[in-house]
Amino acid sequence: MPLVPLGVTSNRTGSPWKMKPWNTVLKDKDHGWSPLLWVVYLGFFFIDPVTRHASVGLWLLDGLGAFVFLLLYFGLFFLECPRALAHVAGMVVLALLFQPINNGACTFFIFAAAMLPFCVQTQKAAIIGLAAIGGVGAAEGLLLHLDNWALFFSTLFPMFIGAGNTFFAERNRINQKLRKANEEIEQLAKVAERERIARDLHDVLGHTLSVITLKSELAGKLIDRDPQRAGKEIREVEQISRQALSDVRDAIRGYRAKGLAAELAQARSTLETAGLAVQCDAASTVKLPALQESVLSLAVREGVTNVVRHAKAHTCRLRLEQHNGTCRLEIQDDGVGSFSEEGNGLRGMRERVEMLGGTLVRESQAGTKLTITLPTKDIPVETESSGN
Repeated sequence: MPLVPLGVTSNRTGSPWKMKPWNTVLKDKDHGWSPLLWVVYLGFFFIDPVTRHASVGLWLLDGLGAFVFLLLYFGLFFLECPRALAHVAGMVVLALLFQPINNGACTFFIFAAAMLPFCVQTQKAAIIGLAAIGGVGAAEGLLLHLDNWALFFSTLFPMFIGAGNTFFAERNRINQKLRKANEEIEQLAKVAERERIARDLHDVLGHTLSVITLKSELAGKLIDRDPQRAGKEIREVEQISRQALSDVRDAIRGYRAKGLAAELAQARSTLETAGLAVQCDAASTVKLPALQESVLSLAVREGVTNVVRHAKAHTCRLRLEQHNGTCRLEIQDDGVGSFSEEGNGLRGMRERVEMLGGTLVRESQAGTKLTITLPTKDIPVETESSGN
């Protein structure tokens, strides 16, 4: 009697075919030659007519039954929208029709039971279906007064095969859910990466272009009365432009700030170039986790760029302090202030901060004040004040 190894897999997904909803089987185009391998077990259907030296009429009838079975069998694999339970039911009907004239018809019971677990969505449904197939086989076997072996291969043996494949079917369903979850995670990761690149490019280019604009304007004003200083500003514009190219590459492959201290120094230089008086109260040595330091560095860059572009301020104060497991950054100017909606830069800054469990507060009454608080390790720092 045949044992159809539907639990044996031949494709990269680990299942003989993918799963579809309750009444269909999802075909896997990578199942290769496996269906042809399994259909070899149909040969057991022809043992009885060979041993009994069946007449030509019975051979033709058995050939017709085998042909119908092959249509049902291969339809599960190759039809675009097979009605899986109908195909399985068709195999059971073939078994009922041919059992009175061919003891090998129990092969159809076995194929039906082997395929059923892959045609439903739950183990419960598979068990109910297997019980139904076994019950139908037992009922006909008793009516036909089959011997014990024939009755066994029509009832219990198909249920054993189906029970084994129920395990493989459940594993395939779980693997399918995992694949779907992984695909969703991969898609979300791609979206998050695109958003990160967009935020970082906005921050990097926004800041750099603002500095280039300021220095170019200053060089234009100085070119007649102080050519030497104007040349110095132009050379700095060239250096900043080259650095911008490097920053863009870093943003694309994963931005890494040079360090918070370097960013604060650059912020001071940018503000002073714009003609603002700068006061910086910051830790002389700040030791932060790399991710927190990167977020704060970008916040300093974006905050200073906004001051230069929009604040129309005369002074700007930067303050960085760390205590009790938190790091606090303040950027305050005496400009015009604004209650307008957050732009892309500030919105991106808020998203970064909140992803790390921090907060960003913007106050726009007398000027603008940004306060960023990030949770971090409690590292003792010494604070020194320098003003302009």
